[in-house]
Amino acid sequence: MKVALVHDYLKEYGGAERVLKVLTEMYPEAPIYTAFYVRNSTAGKEFAGKDIKESWLAPILKIGKLYSPLRFLAPLIWGRMDLSDYDLVITSCSWYITRGFKVSPRTKVVAYCHTPPRWLYGYETSVGFRKFWPVKIYAAIVGHFMRMYDFASAQNHTPRSLVRSGVDYFIANSENVKKRIEKFYRRDSTVIYPPVDIEKIINFTTALRSSVVKKQETYFLIVSRIVGAKGLEEAAKAFRNLPYKLKIVGEAHGYSNVKSQMSKVKSQNIDFLERVTDEKLWGLYARAKGFIALARDEDFGMTVVEAQAAGIPVIAFNGGGFKESVIDGVTGILINNTDEKTLKKAIERFNKIKWDENKLRNNARKFSKERFVKEIEEYIWRIMN
Repeated sequence: MKVALVHDYLKEYGGAERVLKVLTEMYPEAPIYTAFYVRNSTAGKEFAGKDIKESWLAPILKIGKLYSPLRFLAPLIWGRMDLSDYDLVITSCSWYITRGFKVSPRTKVVAYCHTPPRWLYGYETSVGFRKFWPVKIYAAIVGHFMRMYDFASAQNHTPRSLVRSGVDYFIANSENVKKRIEKFYRRDSTVIYPPVDIEKIINFTTALRSSVVKKQETYFLIVSRIVGAKGLEEAAKAFRNLPYKLKIVGEAHGYSNVKSQMSKVKSQNIDFLERVTDEKLWGLYARAKGFIALARDEDFGMTVVEAQAAGIPVIAFNGGGFKESVIDGVTGILINNTDEKTLKKAIERFNKIKWDENKLRNNARKFSKERFVKEIEEYIWRIMN
């Protein structure tokens, strides 16, 4: 079986790229087709040595941050890709749409959907450009045509011509995203949660605690891209007046100015750590008192699962994918607002609960890498047969 993988672009290394990484391990001979590839970026380094095929517009998209305002070129990017030689195409798609390429009548196209593009359907985005009136006009004009393309490329086009585009099967990364796929594309999908290296995290953090860490430190941890829609600014403001440190791990993304805005919050309680290696991150999990996740409509949220695998309870906003991975009162606390008062009350409740690490880790195992691989293999076998 000849397989190809397709992904938005390779620059920042986040949850979607971790999914792609596991897919490349499952299909090591499969080339990766992408809009553009930045070799020295965090994602570029992770996929070094892979057979990566960039779009014809890659030289332009790699100039500065043009890939963000030029996303309306998606139909030209993917429409020029001919994948008709492959039996199976798995596309990892989110805000760059990443569908609409040419395939043959025999090719099966499976879309692993992280989310329909948030910027097209009114969801809060990482930058929040719509607060600027020129962008509102741009979005009103371009967004209409992009939604038409997004919908059309999500359909299973029949009868098949010699060369066609579309999606045969959708996989959603959460029940939350499954509902969006049904709402915006009118397509059914199968939920297969993203892969998290649960056992590695458990083994590492357990060994670290037994040998080094006698007790947890008094800091809370956030792991996120430094962008909007993640609740980072709210968390920073809240921790100014709380008796705990807040450590934030992550890299800035695109045109986001969130980090510069957060730096204006004068507090000795907040530490920015940039992006760190997995081992250093797991060490930070192991020593943390708790984990904070305040995005109001997260697609899924792999980091809250990583925290639970490390035996660390979570305080998360009661929305989006967090409702699927956090059990209130057992593996964390779900809150209905992100203001300072609500967060303070949540920490007070947090401190009164005697958390059971075994329950935290067992819940995390529902989202393991091994489970993901097994479910994807079974799914592909079923549709190809």
